[in-house]
Amino acid sequence: MNELAALGLEAARSAGAGYADVRINRYRNQRLAAREDHLTAISDEESYGMGIRVLVKGTWGFAASSRVTREEVPRVAALAVATAKANVAGRSEAVRLVPVERYEDVWQTPYVKDPFEVPLDRKVELLLAINREALRVKGAKYCSSSLHFVREDKSFASTAGTLLSQTLVRCNPAYTVTAVDGKTGRFATRSHDIPPAAYGYEYVEEAHLADAAGRIAEEAVQKLRARPAGAGRKDLVLHPSNLWLTIHESVGHPTELDRALGYEANFAGTSFATPDKLGKLRFGSPRVNFIADRILPGGLATVGYDDDGVKARRWHLVKDGLFVDYQTTREQARWIGQNSSKGCAHADSWASIPFQRMPNVSLLPGTAARSAEELIAEVKDGIYIVGDGSYSIDQQRYNFQFSGQSFREIRDGKLGDALRDLAYQSNTTEFWNACDGLGGPETWMTHGTFYDGKGEPGQVNAVSHASPVARFRGINVLSTERKL
Repeated sequence: MNELAALGLEAARSAGAGYADVRINRYRNQRLAAREDHLTAISDEESYGMGIRVLVKGTWGFAASSRVTREEVPRVAALAVATAKANVAGRSEAVRLVPVERYEDVWQTPYVKDPFEVPLDRKVELLLAINREALRVKGAKYCSSSLHFVREDKSFASTAGTLLSQTLVRCNPAYTVTAVDGKTGRFATRSHDIPPAAYGYEYVEEAHLADAAGRIAEEAVQKLRARPAGAGRKDLVLHPSNLWLTIHESVGHPTELDRALGYEANFAGTSFATPDKLGKLRFGSPRVNFIADRILPGGLATVGYDDDGVKARRWHLVKDGLFVDYQTTREQARWIGQNSSKGCAHADSWASIPFQRMPNVSLLPGTAARSAEELIAEVKDGIYIVGDGSYSIDQQRYNFQFSGQSFREIRDGKLGDALRDLAYQSNTTEFWNACDGLGGPETWMTHGTFYDGKGEPGQVNAVSHASPVARFRGINVLSTERKL
């Protein structure tokens, strides 16, 4: 592998590249899905190839191939250089990469059991057991369950002298129970809150998913019977399984530098958090601290090094409520006068060119040990929300509404009736400035998604967001009840 990478770098240099990197990657995806008492889908896919990226006169060129041979590598390198030369005419400003240290390293996701070594029949039996246990509950009508495993073996070499080998492993177990009222036709769903994570199969086993299926089904039935929530201003206490999505959309995306500068305007959108607000914008209350984090244990965007060869790190995006930094790559850092990259370059395939993608972005917990019950005890009229639901947010990532999975009324400091059909609505800065209580480190949990989309052509990125339980005062609650 190293020999082929060296061959690609030399071919690129000989053809005129001032900088080049070679990625030789293998991706494996295994998916299983079941519904009620039968398996509905199973697949096991592998993709292997190389991508060569070059800079010629400050202009990018890229080419890729699924044939990784001594004959193919120089051809792909020459094609990448030819593409860069052709792109020079359309360039408005030369790319200037910030410096990067030279590394030779091997890194892998810490895991115990390789998911791909676990027999398929064990996985199938787990899914069917989940469905079987869920459907024992009276009122539970359907149950869909799934498992998705990813393994990435990535090699990276660059003319900066870096030579890396990384193995990334991720798991995504999930299931959803649907309860149906046969008389009215009304239905309600409840998904297990287990998040996808960068661990081995031990993560699936330790979750005891089948044991929890009855509880999830009962919560679906309870949600079906719950009364609709009324609209109005309420205090909210949000569980990390709900808050992660709000963080992703209202904090993660706005602090992507390419989005803030308009480079994603035609597709993903822009950002209200423009560079003129850096160091000035009161993003949240003083207790609000957001960190970007490529070293979060179990984080889906956790790596040893990014696809620029930059070592993974952690930094503040919002510190004591103040907006202080962005997510950047080697190309982007100079755009805001910085001389080092934050390590956010990522490509979702050997055939995709790397660009800036979201790292794990997390809300830090409070320093004191405070439980969800303690935060709830200080609420007179509010709602406790668990799990993620539907959402909507504008293209600047400012005005939004988010729903959830499970809702409980809070009355005079205590949890009350179950509720349904509601969403909370706010704008990003009002919402985070309304945060007046954070749970302690013991309430800090990680959630996330396998499928964060961005770019044209579109690429996907897996990313996690950790947070404590958090309390927000006076948030507008909407009724989302539909009349049948």
